Amino acid sequence: MTPAKLLETLVGIPSVSDAEGPLSEFLFQHLSGMGFQVHRLGANLWFEVGKGSPRLLFAGHLDTVPPCAGWNTDPLKPHWQGESLHGLGANDAKGCVAAMILAAQMLVDLEGTAVFAFVRGEEVGGKGIRELLPLLGAFDAAVVGEPTGLKVCAAQRGMLVLKGTAKGVSAHVAHAKLGVNAVHKAARDMVKLESLGFEPHPLLGVTRPVVTQVSGGLARNQVPDQCEFVIDLRTTPNLTDEEVISRLASELESEVSVLASGYQPMATDPGHAIVKAALKAAGTKVPVGSNTTSDWAFLGSLPAVKAGPGDTMRSHRPNEWLSLKELNAGTKFYAALAREFFRLKALEACHG
Repeated sequence: MTPAKLLETLVGIPSVSDAEGPLSEFLFQHLSGMGFQVHRLGANLWFEVGKGSPRLLFAGHLDTVPPCAGWNTDPLKPHWQGESLHGLGANDAKGCVAAMILAAQMLVDLEGTAVFAFVRGEEVGGKGIRELLPLLGAFDAAVVGEPTGLKVCAAQRGMLVLKGTAKGVSAHVAHAKLGVNAVHKAARDMVKLESLGFEPHPLLGVTRPVVTQVSGGLARNQVPDQCEFVIDLRTTPNLTDEEVISRLASELESEVSVLASGYQPMATDPGHAIVKAALKAAGTKVPVGSNTTSDWAFLGSLPAVKAGPGDTMRSHRPNEWLSLKELNAGTKFYAALAREFFRLKALEACHG
């Protein structure tokens, strides 16, 4: 199967989160037919190339977000416009999956093991990677496939979602001075949040709180005694959730509580072999940070980079696409990264 046909086939099998089964079944049959010994856990699957240590994980995700409005064509029917394939998931992140499969075919005589894992549920809380990791054993490093334009991301933001609750005292609006307006209290806090920033990270910059939802008041003629608002923070590895929560709680009039905190910010030392290998494969010298989160958030202390063909700005948008040139470049990148990583680890062992 040609690279173009592989990408077209992957994009042509719908796989919105929690409906990845048909795509997983196709890949199981296709990869088995290529000679790989493929393992499955539900809609998650994986196979290995090489043997022994060190062990390098390549992680890609099979699911997509649901199609949004604004597509010029049917998002579930891939079509080529010149050398670019348009369709849901082409960019995020079936191009990465296709490139990893093609790279696996190029990896022979490795001085270690490359494990390729394609998982479900990345878009809805990292379900697949969390299910699969306990079965895969220990790794020395990981590569997370996401559309970065082959820029090497050595850090990514996490996600912390908080709720602010402003409490007041109800009263008739005609006698408003008898009450305490919770909406006004929340408004003061929201204005304060707009100008608030935390200590910057060298690759990711400043963490800033963003208010995304507000709810308050029971009736138009009653002073509101409560107002709630949601605060979304895309956090950085130099901050702990506890530090962020503590500072907000000390500066706001409203009470602060946690709504969601599962996605931790991640970073890898630029001097680690996985970063050096990725930079060499990409032909660049300096890593970057990523504002979006990914399955990297669930890899714990495992050194990792995030990189792949495509552009993050195309993700979750109408008319998503990936070019054949990008796919081919991604294939070469992943193969070169693996070879260089194993070479560097062999050198480390010699000088060990």
